[in-house]
Amino acid sequence: MGPIGVFDSGYGGLTILQDIKKQLPEYDFLYLGDNARAPYGTRSFEVVYKFTLEAVTELFNRGCELVILACNTSSAKALRSIQQNDLKMIGPDKRVLGVIRPSTEIIGDLTKSNSVGLLATEGTVSSNSYVIEVKKYSPSTKIYQQACPMWVPLIESNKQNSHTGREFIREDVENLLKKDPKMDVIVLGCTHYPIIKDYIQSIVPDHVKVISQGNIVAERVLDYLNRHPKIESKCSKSATSTYLTTESTDEFDTNASYYIGEKIVSVNIKLG
Repeated sequence: MGPIGVFDSGYGGLTILQDIKKQLPEYDFLYLGDNARAPYGTRSFEVVYKFTLEAVTELFNRGCELVILACNTSSAKALRSIQQNDLKMIGPDKRVLGVIRPSTEIIGDLTKSNSVGLLATEGTVSSNSYVIEVKKYSPSTKIYQQACPMWVPLIESNKQNSHTGREFIREDVENLLKKDPKMDVIVLGCTHYPIIKDYIQSIVPDHVKVISQGNIVAERVLDYLNRHPKIESKCSKSATSTYLTTESTDEFDTNASYYIGEKIVSVNIKLG
């Protein structure tokens, strides 16, 4: 038995982890942030795949039977290859899940105008993963995408509330809204973005609802465990959370504690 692994390129996945813990408070979790190599959003498919596979392998080696890629870029660029090609070698009885499919399954239910905006990293936008997946579940829903290359660096450096940071955010949001005036839902397609959700909601029209992924993913993880008792039985339950980072532990602990509002003590590791 082992903890549920949660991986992100940096701090963003902590927002997903917090919501999963609310749904599954008795379970153990092992979080890994590849902060030393963040952000992933501007990296190539090959590099994101390589980095993500290294992280998944590390979490498997540390006893995780289930790993959640709490990173949209990794989910877009690496998840399918890992599921189809690598699991048979590194963990044939283990499982890896992403954050894109849970969101796209319900997007069609959230919009009345069938016009949805997506704010995401360059990597997620260029992959077209949301567009492709939404077509499977809600063919009549149109997805308008806006890449936000500056947002993750701003959040990782805790400058999202600066004057310059808010100008970058406002410009990207306004560029998205211009793509269709009927847009009534905006999906935050990066796990870092819930940190600025309140600000985004404050600058969009009243009829536009801003959606983050945490609760959606958490409900789907709970549903997955209920439907897969063999995997569920291998997940340990002592209500513990352990944090790993590839960057300075002092920096990670300070920033991570700020993001989720509780004291964190992490362990430094190396990947690759």
